[in-house]
Amino acid sequence: MAGPELLLDSSIRFWVVLPIVFITFFVGVIRHYITQLLHSDKKVELEQVSDSQVLIRSRTLRENGKYIPRQSFIMRKHYFNDSDTGFFKKTKRKVIPKNPMTDPSMLTEMMKGNLTNVLPMILIGGWINWAFSGFVTTKVPFPLTLRFKPMLQRGIELPTLDASWVSSASWYFLNVFGLRSMYSLILGQDNAADQSRIMQEQMTGAAMAMPPDPNKAFKAEWEALQIVDHQWALENVEEELMSKDLNFDGFFSAELSSSSIF
Repeated sequence: MAGPELLLDSSIRFWVVLPIVFITFFVGVIRHYITQLLHSDKKVELEQVSDSQVLIRSRTLRENGKYIPRQSFIMRKHYFNDSDTGFFKKTKRKVIPKNPMTDPSMLTEMMKGNLTNVLPMILIGGWINWAFSGFVTTKVPFPLTLRFKPMLQRGIELPTLDASWVSSASWYFLNVFGLRSMYSLILGQDNAADQSRIMQEQMTGAAMAMPPDPNKAFKAEWEALQIVDHQWALENVEEELMSKDLNFDGFFSAELSSSSIF
């Protein structure tokens, strides 16, 4: 059943919609400069960086080895997986388990992240939800299903309201993740105000970080590379290119002959 059609007061635009946009934007700018003040260079050991790069190279060889000649693939695989001189076989790292509760640097970085990212979102989001509670701010220009109601109508309990309407609390969260272009334009690409970029960097950083035990990672990568067989993907590429050139020349000649008739 379609919800009731609403007509919003124009004052909502000036007293709810625009203030939430400005508050969200300026909080992001302040967070950017606070993050720069609290920024500290992380100490990364050369051995850890080298090991992570070796794993990336091996993974790239497994995924894209079909685009290099067989001899080149075998040489690279021999460097990693040879039973006597292979990197993954002869390299043994001394594992020192780290306890985050006893490492002051990790605790400091965790507190900085909570202070600059999590705490402002909770405080500003809670204040906006309290100050602008119950307001319907805008409507998305396309129909949505009822599954979007909890996401777009947070703080409004109207089962008959169309799912396209957006509440004030949901409008704040849309601005948190939707102002990245404005942040990039004013603060530059590498800014600390873009919440979605921060989450993406955290995910990619966690994916590319060196595992706690390099020896187990080397063994797993050795097993994955050992079962890979080279399948030359460019075996008949010259014949395929020549056939495409001939087809193109024939098509072009036919087009010229047909155009000369007229």
